[in-house]
Amino acid sequence: MLKTPLHSFHVDRKAKLVDFAGWEMPMFYSGILDEHQQVRRSGGLFDVSHMGRVKVTGRHARRFLEKLCTRRISDMQSGQCRYGLVCNEQGGVKDDIIVYRMDEDDFLLVVNASNREKLLPHFEKVRAAGDMQVKVDDQTLSTAMVALQGPKVIDMIRKFSSEIPTLKRYRFAVKNLMIMKVIVSRTGYTGEDGVEAILPAGMLGMAMKLILKDINMDSPDAVIKPAGLGARDTLRIEAGMPLYGHELGEEINALSCGVDFAISMDKHTQDRGERFVGQDALEAAQKAGITKKLVGLQLEGKRAARQGMTVLSGGKPVGTVSSGCLSPTLGYPIAMAFVDAGLTALGTPVQIDTGRDGALFEAKVVKMPFYSPTRQG
Repeated sequence: MLKTPLHSFHVDRKAKLVDFAGWEMPMFYSGILDEHQQVRRSGGLFDVSHMGRVKVTGRHARRFLEKLCTRRISDMQSGQCRYGLVCNEQGGVKDDIIVYRMDEDDFLLVVNASNREKLLPHFEKVRAAGDMQVKVDDQTLSTAMVALQGPKVIDMIRKFSSEIPTLKRYRFAVKNLMIMKVIVSRTGYTGEDGVEAILPAGMLGMAMKLILKDINMDSPDAVIKPAGLGARDTLRIEAGMPLYGHELGEEINALSCGVDFAISMDKHTQDRGERFVGQDALEAAQKAGITKKLVGLQLEGKRAARQGMTVLSGGKPVGTVSSGCLSPTLGYPIAMAFVDAGLTALGTPVQIDTGRDGALFEAKVVKMPFYSPTRQG
């Protein structure tokens, strides 16, 4: 298995390590519930170095990404990030990515760990089809990536940077930290405010010491404590954020996934726009009518629904659960599910078949995100 530059940090802190997309990653340290609540209350440190980081440069870099990505790229400014999808020809989702525009013809893509190896040949296929002069450089193993997430993170960062706290959401800055360049973006996957940082792999240890030098992460009231993949999953479910292999996939139509904001069907009509891979299929699906839609569900009781459970209405199957958990913040079970498009109205009652001797969970359709800091007041 591959190991991130923070592997010894995880071992020293006695993390429960698991195989995740070929990487040995921490599932938790003290426990998923503790780490989830720490992020909601104060701040958590996540090792996300397993995420792929791919540099795209060259005179046709912008046009290449317009063709590759469902989101408009040409109007991005340097220092801006943008979430988008990479689709297959059938309109399914190969991956969801974040595009960083470093300069006019200089971009960085952050992709899912489980999809990096299949995306690289797809990138080459798209490049070759358009005869584009583009260099694609997989920098995953030469760089590291960490996320600092939580309501107290930005105040902590103010102690050593006046610029980063002023960044708007989905903006980034390139900062010099000692002898290294660090890309710091106002992004995250928890529903909380915070930042993600990308830097040379060999410099991560030095950067960690500088950033956390005044923080004792073993203290009960530490502003920042390490958090693993388990808490990252329950946090993103509360925030209604999709995960590849659950809400996104090659066999799932991109227009069903609840991320319509990331699909620019008219971008080819705009200045320097291009039709993207899979757009023909999505237009056909849109014309025919999307049959399944992603919704949020609130369940009665205390037991969580799991991926693959069948959603019922009137005793008939109408959908499938994609993710679920007992929400640590809200105190009741929540889930995301694909259901028939006619059952998406808020308050619609459904049942979830547990697969255990006909036992059913009662549920209703609710608004997503299930939790947001602003909504909680």
